[in-house]
Amino acid sequence: MAIVDLVMPKLGESIMEATVLKWTKKVGETVKMDETLLEIATDKVDSEVPSTSEGVLTEILFNENEVVPIGTVIARIETTGNATDTAEMLEANSEIEVIAETNEPLEPFTHEHAVEREDDDTFEEPVPFLPHLTTNTSSSGQGNNKFYSPLVLNIANSEGIAMTELENIPGTGNEGRVTKKDILQYVAAKKDGKPSQPIAPIKPVDEPKSEPAKKQSDEMPVEEIAQSFSAPTGNVEIIEMDRMRKMIAKHMVNSKQTSPHVTSFSEADVTNMVMWRERVKKQFEKQEGVKLTFTPMFIACVTKVIKRYPYINCSVEGDRIILKKDINIGMATALPSGNLIVPVIRNADHLNLVGLSKSVNSLADAARTNRLKPDDTNAGTFTITNVGTFGSLMGTPIINQPQVAILAVGAIKKRPMVIETSEGDAIGIRHMMYLSLSYDHRVVDGSVGASFLTEVAKEFENWDVAREW
Repeated sequence: MAIVDLVMPKLGESIMEATVLKWTKKVGETVKMDETLLEIATDKVDSEVPSTSEGVLTEILFNENEVVPIGTVIARIETTGNATDTAEMLEANSEIEVIAETNEPLEPFTHEHAVEREDDDTFEEPVPFLPHLTTNTSSSGQGNNKFYSPLVLNIANSEGIAMTELENIPGTGNEGRVTKKDILQYVAAKKDGKPSQPIAPIKPVDEPKSEPAKKQSDEMPVEEIAQSFSAPTGNVEIIEMDRMRKMIAKHMVNSKQTSPHVTSFSEADVTNMVMWRERVKKQFEKQEGVKLTFTPMFIACVTKVIKRYPYINCSVEGDRIILKKDINIGMATALPSGNLIVPVIRNADHLNLVGLSKSVNSLADAARTNRLKPDDTNAGTFTITNVGTFGSLMGTPIINQPQVAILAVGAIKKRPMVIETSEGDAIGIRHMMYLSLSYDHRVVDGSVGASFLTEVAKEFENWDVAREW
């Protein structure tokens, strides 16, 4: 007999804690290897945690709705093996794979940054955009130093409970934390007209009459603004935002508040790309086993230019500029729910076109089947987004925090263009595409941003039509 400690697994490099949502096993029940033992939630993903051993669950150390730091022992299992076998088993299972729930995508994406349709020969695969901010949903709203789990905050949002009201709800959890039971009891009492305790009134701030009246959005945080609107009237339908859509809203606002956005535009003649791909795509798929799409071609060009403009591949921390030596490119794909997510191709500059194509297809497929792991969306250093999926010519994308730039590619359109030849100018039909780059003006000046974008357009235009792959 041996006792095995089950610890809260690592769920990504930026995640330090998780909330226990539900235990699927009770003390005394038999647990099989890799069988789901509990469900947990972070500010990014809801996940299932599998057992690292087979035996009997003898102890549960944390109750449902409690917040647990990563690496903390959360349960103990009595196995039939000896101590040596157990140690070897634990070492083999030190990296636990956490599977995302189908109804809780990893990170949010906005509807305006869509993915390519599989039946569209021009754009077949997804291209990325997703704000990834340092804002921690599970620890927000700590004006009075209270901690609120993601589950409690989600319930508060769905029930229209502002942070000032949440802070006055008495908690019965560890160190006075508000638990799921506490907030549900409060909601029920409130609906019956019997709040669990009186809410301290918010005193209005007297302003000098000489000062102009402030807008509501200037005085209230985003969460409270959303709750301050009066009930709509007329022929309307009210749809509550799901967890992912709420995160999208916060990320969008936070990105705009963090970075002073500037957008530059350019135009690229991608005829060489289109003609080359049309020539080799069937043989490429037959030989390599994956479809050849435009995304890996775009990524291959962008990584070359990033090496010449390192300030495009950085982040900002206070007054420090953090230059990233790795070039990790994000790409977007659709989830079954209709939302979008951004997997990251790490060290994209080290991959050839075959490697990029396999990474693009593998990550896109994993996203569509809800098999992405939290680490698959972390550590991006530059983002590309396709705004031309549904015919848009160009866009002004929002920076994917904490990055400092994001490239948008528009729809490829055939247009008559002036072509310079040795015999003079001529009119020809060319495949044209608009590019736009939004960048953080704190560290990327207009000359750098525009020059980078111009060089990307040139790389697209100078695609070698004689190359193999």
